[in-house]
Order: sequence, then structure tokens, then C-alpha cells
Amino acid sequence: MKIGKKIIIWFLYFLLIPLTFIMASLILSFITIDRIVHDENPEKLIYLSTNGVHLDIVIPVENIDSLVLSGLKYNRSEKYLSFGWGDENFYINTPTWGDLTFNNAFSAMFLKSSTLMHITRYQTERSDWIEIKVNESELQKLNSYLLNTFELNQKGKKVILKNKGYSSADDFYKSKGSYSCFNTCNSWVNTGFKESGLTSCLWTPFDFGLMNKYE
Repeated sequence: MKIGKKIIIWFLYFLLIPLTFIMASLILSFITIDRIVHDENPEKLIYLSTNGVHLDIVIPVENIDSLVLSGLKYNRSEKYLSFGWGDENFYINTPTWGDLTFNNAFSAMFLKSSTLMHITRYQTERSDWIEIKVNESELQKLNSYLLNTFELNQKGKKVILKNKGYSSADDFYKSKGSYSCFNTCNSWVNTGFKESGLTSCLWTPFDFGLMNKYE
């Protein structure tokens, strides 16, 4: 009986860890960091996009700083670029949810690993994007955040992974930082909004945390 009780207690402790994480994540996701008010009128546009799990920041090319654009693959017919950040192994080896494996998921969430910026190019605006108006100061801060996420080579150039995109309209670039359950693709977007003075969550690992602030 004593062994049985110990097994049950240890099982409950083990179960408590993910439950605590989920509860804390939900609570912190619903705590709002209000937008920093400026005198400037918000006349520029950015967008939030999600595939149901993963958030991207979408920006019209005309609103992207030249330093951010430098070294990125795009052409004149492509009017919007989306920026996503995540675990390199997960990005490359899990192009669809059908390719998801336990090892890839565990490695991304709990082991230190390299990361990538995922840039997707669009010719037209998508109806499922959430439009957000920002002022010039907020836009500049967001551009700086994006620029500082890219890892540069010794020549100060962005590093593209050749022939690793999912289609002809997207590419991967080396980036800074390490992905984890505490620093997810969605918390990366949320941090960018927070540092830009935009409405954000106190912290969130989920896409709906930030999406709910703008829907």
C-alpha cells in the first residue's frame, strides 16, 4: 500500500506541472498591457495572422524599414511580408501538423536549440488578417525589433537557408534566441508588440492571447 500511495503521489506531482503551466499561461494571457498613448495619429497598417496555433506579424512592404528589407528575398509584385519566429528543427522538419513527432515537439519545448525567422510573401491582403493601425513611432520600434531578431553573418548580412521554404513564396533566415515553452513563437510576437508600445499580454505562449486583444 505504501508503494502504491507513493506512486499515486508522484503521479499527481507530475500531473501538476503541466496543469500549473497551463493555468498560469491562461491567467497571464488575459492580463492586458495597455497601449502607450502618443500624440501621433495611427495612420500606418500592420496585421496579425495565425494558422490556428502560430502567430505572424504581417507588414506592407512600404511600411518595412529598408534595413529590415535588406537581404530579404522578394519582388515588386509582393506587397506584404509576414514575419514569424520559431525553433529551427521544428520549422524544417514539421512542415505540416501531420509531420509532428514527439521528439520534435519535446526538443522545441524543452531543449536549447537554434531558431529561424520565417518570411512569407503575399501579393494581396488576406481576409483573415487582423488589421491594426499604428503610428510612426510604434512602427519604427516594431521594425527595430524585427531587425534585431535576425542573426547576421560576419559581413553583417542576413543568412538565408536556401531551398528550405515550404513553397516558392516563403524562406527561412537564421535568427537569434532559443525557443522553449516559455519563449514560443507567439510570445515572440507578443514581446514585439509590448516593446513597440502596442496593446499586448503580460505574457502568453498561445496565439489567442494576443488575437483576443484585437478582435
